[in-house]
Amino acid sequence: VQLQAFGGGLVQAGGSLRLSCAASGGTFSSATMAWFRQAPGKAREFVAAVTLSEGLTAYTNSIKGRFTISRDTAKNTVYLQMNSLKPEDTAVYYCATGKEQFPYYSSSRYDYWGQGTQVTVSS
Repeated sequence: VQLQAFGGGLVQAGGSLRLSCAASGGTFSSATMAWFRQAPGKAREFVAAVTLSEGLTAYTNSIKGRFTISRDTAKNTVYLQMNSLKPEDTAVYYCATGKEQFPYYSSSRYDYWGQGTQVTVSS
């Protein structure tokens, strides 16, 4: 299984970015895909997740109302639309996929990870 994440970059506070993560090399019809992030000096944290079959979603509180996760099941791709970005959103964003059909918060529930994409929000 391979995950490729795209879409990171440098943006000013209040701006938007859209991350994409494409999965290949496996069967994903019953999988969950998620985004995590890791800021310098901090632990990796859950951002959002979506089940590919039913579209059930989960978000961490700090991004609710600003970020939206979605999926394209035909392409095995998940997106993270990030609006109203804040400097504290600066981090490396990782996509991950797990076999269980539930948007778990715990990173231990996810089996495969992408390489990460840097998001930097300037103030």
